[in-house]
Amino acid sequence: MALDKYGTGDDPYCYPGSKVLQNLLNIEEDEELAEAEAELTELAVEEIEFDFPPYDLDYFRSLHRQIFEDIYAWAGELRSIDMSKGATRFCTCKRIMPEANKLFQQLADEDNYEHHDRDAFVAAIAEFYIELNMVHPFREGNGRVQRLLFEHIVINAGFEFDLEGITQQEWVAANIAGVSCDYGPMTALFDHCIGTSLNG
Repeated sequence: MALDKYGTGDDPYCYPGSKVLQNLLNIEEDEELAEAEAELTELAVEEIEFDFPPYDLDYFRSLHRQIFEDIYAWAGELRSIDMSKGATRFCTCKRIMPEANKLFQQLADEDNYEHHDRDAFVAAIAEFYIELNMVHPFREGNGRVQRLLFEHIVINAGFEFDLEGITQQEWVAANIAGVSCDYGPMTALFDHCIGTSLNG
């Protein structure tokens, strides 16, 4: 069963007869939950410190848990339903773990892109971002946790990272382009937000 990201259909993560995700705040209004989630996750992200590799599925899940543990009981857990958003179908839930592990192993095999020059790094990380987004391992919050993970990867590789000036709409459009293996828009976004080498 493929479900819309925002809970259309019979979604066990939502309150019965509702599109609102069940949450620890007992909020049953969509807009109210969105506001509370935005505030709490922003505070949570500020408390998360940069850490060094390995960057693997366990690390990814840990970041998600830290960001969302005050909102959702399933924070850090892999989703148990199939999902789609618009025309985009994400990885089936049964394949999340092997597909994610394969991507993170590729990252490790490349030494987390630590030895890439800037142009090669931007191209590599843009493609990795697209591929990991297609796995979409969590029921909610994939974009936020993925951007934090990639901030850590960029800093670890020795580059400045600044998302200021990039809109949510631009990220969404770049990810949609990536579904058909057009990595150009995402490469352009990373080229914008990745600065000069911190290593001089």
